[in-house]
Amino acid sequence: MRGIVRAAAYLPYWRLQRASIGAFHGVGGKGTRSVASYDEDPTTMAVEAARLALAGTSVDPQVLWFSSSTPTYLEKTNATIAHAALQLSTSCAAFDMGGAVRSGIGALRAALASNTDTLVLAADVRTGLPNSPDESASGDAGAAILVGESPDLLAGYLGGSSATREFLDRWRAPGDQRTKQWEEKFAQNHYVELVGQAWTAALEQSGLAADDVDLVTIATTHARAGGAVGKQLGRPVADNLAATVGTAGAAQAALLLIAALEQASIGQIVALVALSDGADVLLFRVTGAAASARTVADQLAGGNDALPYAKYLAWRGVMSPEPPRRPEPARVSASAAGRSVDWKFGFVGSRDRESGALHMPPARVSFDGGNIDDMDPAPMAAAVGTVVTFTIDRMAYSPSPPVIFAVVDFDGGGRLPIELTDTTPEGVQVGTRVEMTFRRLNAADGIANYFWKARPIR
Repeated sequence: MRGIVRAAAYLPYWRLQRASIGAFHGVGGKGTRSVASYDEDPTTMAVEAARLALAGTSVDPQVLWFSSSTPTYLEKTNATIAHAALQLSTSCAAFDMGGAVRSGIGALRAALASNTDTLVLAADVRTGLPNSPDESASGDAGAAILVGESPDLLAGYLGGSSATREFLDRWRAPGDQRTKQWEEKFAQNHYVELVGQAWTAALEQSGLAADDVDLVTIATTHARAGGAVGKQLGRPVADNLAATVGTAGAAQAALLLIAALEQASIGQIVALVALSDGADVLLFRVTGAAASARTVADQLAGGNDALPYAKYLAWRGVMSPEPPRRPEPARVSASAAGRSVDWKFGFVGSRDRESGALHMPPARVSFDGGNIDDMDPAPMAAAVGTVVTFTIDRMAYSPSPPVIFAVVDFDGGGRLPIELTDTTPEGVQVGTRVEMTFRRLNAADGIANYFWKARPIR
């Protein structure tokens, strides 16, 4: 049976309390929204979700789709960066399907309709003008769904349908920060009609009655339409995470589906309804395969909601505080990056075949015995380690100073000086256990410079 083999979501560590937005602007606010750190973007969040989804599986996807309405690159394919970071086979094709919020559900539906093992990634960094509804109601997240045929599925795909009509709801010109929206009632009327068509067709295709559906999850950036559709369908509606995460754009449909599947019982039927420039309905039966080691609920409980509003504004480039008075980084060299792609993107070192000595970065000559070109690749992205010493550098250039550098001893061998992230100077000490995470170091001349950092294990 075809369906979802593995799936996982990624929520950034940082959360912004809406009350802090309100306090700054003199209005109210409840709940939190997830916030990508200054060193995260849609690509890094998609990679983190995929690492969780693929952990412990031997499936090698044949196709990778990456969806985002806020991609780092145009013209250049963002999916190839995720492909390199995940160390997928060179025979795995990698494509972007982006620009629109609907691209997330579109990539998932295309994967379900194909006959290949497909990894669907979706992620967005959502923002808006200060004190706008988009700023407070949006959220940043990544999601990964591995689609294929397996006797050990997380959820079997029962069928689905779409209804499409051109109408103007939300739009944003390339390069704009602000998303504009037409009068809400206008779009709501279209969504209510279209979801009725897609819902009926999906039930007919799958041979189900409406009462067979145990749970509906509704993904939309149009809160009013989402509420109306929930009442229209007359089935139990899952938490849309609006109070804790916010609406995550192209990642919203996959994120809510994953959260629903993690909470559902074996045998239950879950419907994913996505409203964006049309209506899409996908039906799944939960089969009980193991969920991600870090569920959405786990990540919600483990976040830090003490992010100051001023720092959020700086991270988003809305407010530009004076940077450290040090030279800004030069653009990364394409040729140098190409020579070390496995190390830079995949965090793959080398291990001396004779002595077992681990080299990071990879080396041709072993420091133990001097053997030359007698190395095996040593993937270290999944390694964990311990901080043996660290320093707080307030002078080095950083988009969000200070920089925390640590020397990490990895379990099983290997030592490396590396930058820490998702922590504060008060949150690190000698003995802190850390794991690796794929991040964006900086950007210059429109080129994003990616590498790996360490973050505390929580």
